[in-house]
Amino acid sequence: MATLQLTNPNELMISSPSIPTPFQHKSLPFRKCFSQRKSSNSSQKRHRFGVVSCSFTPMESAKIKVVGVGGGGNNAVNRMIGSGLHGVDFYAINTDAQALLQSAAENPLQIGELLTRGLGTGGNPLLGEQAAEESKEAIANALKGSDLVFITAGMGGGTGSGAAPIVAQISKEAGYLTVGVVTYPFSFEGRKRSLQALEAIEKLQKNVDTLIVIPNDRLLDIADEQTPLQDAFLLADDVLRQGVQGISDIITIPGLVNVDFADVKAVMKDSGTAMLGVGVSSSKNRAEEAAEQATLAPLIGSSIQSATGVVYNITGGKDITLQEVNRVSQHTNVCICKMTFFRL
Repeated sequence: MATLQLTNPNELMISSPSIPTPFQHKSLPFRKCFSQRKSSNSSQKRHRFGVVSCSFTPMESAKIKVVGVGGGGNNAVNRMIGSGLHGVDFYAINTDAQALLQSAAENPLQIGELLTRGLGTGGNPLLGEQAAEESKEAIANALKGSDLVFITAGMGGGTGSGAAPIVAQISKEAGYLTVGVVTYPFSFEGRKRSLQALEAIEKLQKNVDTLIVIPNDRLLDIADEQTPLQDAFLLADDVLRQGVQGISDIITIPGLVNVDFADVKAVMKDSGTAMLGVGVSSSKNRAEEAAEQATLAPLIGSSIQSATGVVYNITGGKDITLQEVNRVSQHTNVCICKMTFFRL
């Protein structure tokens, strides 16, 4: 998927995750408008130029839920809420009752109460998995009525690694579009957490439609050398936010060229692995620079040319030109995409 955003009249921002699945060009949403001449049997309001009648088909918005699992997932949800992400419902799942008290999510859910008695899992993914199994019914009830479920977690620990695949399984089996957005631990967190993360990601991959994995080590290419350790983890939380918001905004915020939930579902259903990139520029060549930043971003980790599809979003001020949009499109569509979704 690729998202391109003009954040103000002078700045172009592009974020780009690529998804290995067929994409489809999305045209402008159709609104039927027609002009009617005066008619003796017309009950509509008349004026000397005739009557203009427009019909709009009402659209029911998609139900989107963001579920943070474990400490890392709960932190990411707090970050999303703090950033003002809207149009979604937030859930925080954890075995640790004390940690849930720190969650800003409107829907906290403690799992494995009998197993852990309100404590954490001590970094043991097996306990996290068993806790989720114990609370399957409660999880299913929390997800009920969803169209799209984001599952976000930090891989490598106990609850996130163990419970996230179970939450994903419940969601996917219920027929909801299920997207995982997770981080892979920093190298300095140790070999044990890395191995646990790999195993958890493998399980999660089998139970989601689309999976975005963000290796924390790549954040070292973004962060300043003087970045405090705590800020590095906050940066990881913020990247998880970008992954979720980059997709949800496409669905929930109307654009000149619109992409709705049905389009996103067609693209992301059973699509496998996705990658995320963000580009921002306010220079004279902002279109090209932002597009290049997004498609070559450290978080992507490979060439966008290998992607079979791209979804990109452009956001910005009223001064964006047709030529800029065209240049961004040319830069982004270098992949082997069969089809492309574009939102402006």
